[in-house]
Amino acid sequence: MNIQDVIRKVKQIEIRTRKKTEASLMGQYHSAFKGQGMTFSEVRPYQFGDEIRRIDWNKTARFREPYVKMMEEERELTVMLMVDVSASMDYGTHTELKRDYVAEICASIGFSAVGNNDKVGLILFADKVCKVIPPQKGRKHILAIVSQILSFDYIKAKANIDTAFEYMMNVFKRKSFVFMFSDFEDSYTPKILRVAAGKHSLLGMRIYDGKDMEIPDIGYTLFTDSESGRQIWVNTSSARWRYNYAEQQKQKFAVVKEDFENASAGFISLKTGDDYARNLYQYFQIK
Repeated sequence: MNIQDVIRKVKQIEIRTRKKTEASLMGQYHSAFKGQGMTFSEVRPYQFGDEIRRIDWNKTARFREPYVKMMEEERELTVMLMVDVSASMDYGTHTELKRDYVAEICASIGFSAVGNNDKVGLILFADKVCKVIPPQKGRKHILAIVSQILSFDYIKAKANIDTAFEYMMNVFKRKSFVFMFSDFEDSYTPKILRVAAGKHSLLGMRIYDGKDMEIPDIGYTLFTDSESGRQIWVNTSSARWRYNYAEQQKQKFAVVKEDFENASAGFISLKTGDDYARNLYQYFQIK
């Protein structure tokens, strides 16, 4: 994709997402953000009903009566967009490529953050972390993020989700709202997922194409793994093979969803072409 095509797509995405952002997403993730950043406000004497964990033990020992720390919510959040740029995300058979769909969702989330005066950052990853845009504010910053997602040369390698999480935890210490976009075709370590979800508020965004889940009857066909290059001939005329493939895919992603939920993280599956704004709005409403 040349620079003119990228600029045109970015402008189209900005126009399309403006209405969805204002109507559905603006401010919704604030209410869903668990364990919001808290800043110290003041210390006062303990009152009946105060939480024990708020006691300031140093002050309590000094004055020989209990004191508690008063905290106030830190309204400014940091939103991190983690995007899988392995080759399987540069694919689509329905209305658009997965990467284009991700770019539009990121634009909506980003413009929502701009409206809330929040910072937004980007991490692109495949077998390693490939590109990082530190969190900043502003419309131009969001457009730069969208442009990177659209123009990046997607990599023929398996996505290393563990490495992406470890980088996020090591570099970005402050608790953030993390959106991870991937088709989750590649493996990860549940323990690392749990640690990441403990340090940040995490929402897994599984992006898939309809043909990822079901293969049509097109006879003997040579399939090529876009990431490993491995090839295999398959008789797609076999109804049993097509059924087994579909069931294996369903079971695989049921396990991914369960892993995220067990880690106290959110998880949403979105097929390219789905109304992502409605799905995100419904998710934030129930959180």
